[in-house]
Amino acid sequence: MSDPLLFNPRTYDPAHFDPETRRLLRATVDWFEERGKRRLIEDYRSRAWLADFLAFSAKEGLFATFLTPASAADGQQDKRWDTARIAALNEIFGFYGLDYWYAWQVTILGLGPVWQSDNATARARAAELLSQGEVFAFGLSEKTHGADIYSTDMLLEPDGDGGFRASGSKYYIGNGNAAGLVSVFGRRTDIEGPDGYVFFAADSRHEAYHLVKNVVDSSKYVSEFRLENYPVAAEDVLHTGRAAFDAALNTVNVGKFNLCTASIGICEHAMYEAVTHAHHRVLYGRPVTAFPHVRRELTDAYVRLVGMKLFSDRAVDYFRTAGPDDRRYLLFNPMTKMKVTTEGEKVIDLMWDVIAAKGFEKDTYFAQAATEIRGLPKLEGTVHVNLALILKFMGNHLLNPAEYAPVPTRLDAADDAFLFQQGPARGLGSIRFHDWRPAFDAYAEVPNVARFREQADALCDFVTTAAPDEAQSRDLDFLLAVGQLFALVVHGQLILEQARLTGLEGDVLDELFAVLVRDFSAYAVELHGKDSATPEQQSWALGAVRRPVVDEARSARVWERVEALAGAYEMAP
Repeated sequence: MSDPLLFNPRTYDPAHFDPETRRLLRATVDWFEERGKRRLIEDYRSRAWLADFLAFSAKEGLFATFLTPASAADGQQDKRWDTARIAALNEIFGFYGLDYWYAWQVTILGLGPVWQSDNATARARAAELLSQGEVFAFGLSEKTHGADIYSTDMLLEPDGDGGFRASGSKYYIGNGNAAGLVSVFGRRTDIEGPDGYVFFAADSRHEAYHLVKNVVDSSKYVSEFRLENYPVAAEDVLHTGRAAFDAALNTVNVGKFNLCTASIGICEHAMYEAVTHAHHRVLYGRPVTAFPHVRRELTDAYVRLVGMKLFSDRAVDYFRTAGPDDRRYLLFNPMTKMKVTTEGEKVIDLMWDVIAAKGFEKDTYFAQAATEIRGLPKLEGTVHVNLALILKFMGNHLLNPAEYAPVPTRLDAADDAFLFQQGPARGLGSIRFHDWRPAFDAYAEVPNVARFREQADALCDFVTTAAPDEAQSRDLDFLLAVGQLFALVVHGQLILEQARLTGLEGDVLDELFAVLVRDFSAYAVELHGKDSATPEQQSWALGAVRRPVVDEARSARVWERVEALAGAYEMAP
């Protein structure tokens, strides 16, 4: 039986999209299915470059259609930057292999500075390269400094003719082996401070571009490259000064959103394998799925995965509705990056505890899922970096709501132009949010939603009566524990909003919030144990611990949904 909450290639029909989007999404699924599981796994094991996949993408115009904004599409109606369909493709790529997603993801990052630029020549060049099936790269990180763009050692020396000569190296640069255009961040040698920043377009095939190596053992080509006296003409310059700095951060704002749906795709494929294996494996004369702890682990994995999907789908709506006066996406974006991807790790771990040695076998998708799921929380900023970012919004979100018009489900065929017009990357502390409480009020009759609401209200009391003092405000270890509690409230809020919009079954929602109640309690206990926690904070933490509302009949009904996944999908051999 096909579960409507999970992606299943056998029944997938994205009827909510326009005809060309539907065609391309279905064609992508069919390409992978026709390739088959054996070939998919062998390519992963042999670290084969993705030439066949990129040839398919070029033939179908996949990247060009999905990643060319309307402003650069020369009137071609199917080309637009549409976050909803981009998210759908992320999920498909994750489902079949993160290597495919990665080539697409770093193409998105490489395009970010270009689509934000006023350089018409560079924009036209990028659109043409996309139409030819080329991939792109984002030259920001460096071996010594990581993504610390304040300290870049990519140096541009004026050449006296209005251009520059660039020299320096970049590290962790995806697609650096094949990119038709690499957006490179550097600084001028003749101007100090942020006014000297420059984003420019380079070509990986130029003789002054030197590919050093792939720094990972993978089909993902995560390159180190070096520029030596690389000529940067005026028409290659994308941004200068503070605008270059903003373009870097705003590009990451766009790109890191993709990690959540890739994580979802990985977990979905792994779940089909895990439940099918467990259901058909017999131990001590009983199916493995007859054991209570196995049912609990697989049920927890299932509802966590459903929560990942609900949150991410709702976050798409806020991305697409964003504008200069509505920047709520800047909270929901690091949430998708941090919270959804770490939930993905938990989902895989729960299933792995059940299937045990099977998860290592070389002929399973699960073996690569267990490896690749670890990378997503660590890309585009670590969990800690994104948690620290999330904390900037806590006061306004919990205690200082503003009025906004309701945000509808956004699956319309529209161009998300604001993502490339975000403006200066500052002022996060002034962003206001709609009241989070009505989302919970709408489900007050669901026992574990009500129980979690008690914990959310308790967090508001913490912020008003036991907030970190000045010294604790400099103790990131302590603050990150607070951030995990706040992230759970935001996670629950968007889950409930999407549940209302989609009519999610009450049993699944109740079971999911039982898990979130346990999570909140665990983080409260962690906060209690922090070295710098005051007696008042320790007392608050223990007082916020709650036991989920247990309902064996409800849990049994949700388990029936999980058990029905056995045999629901197996990739063609």
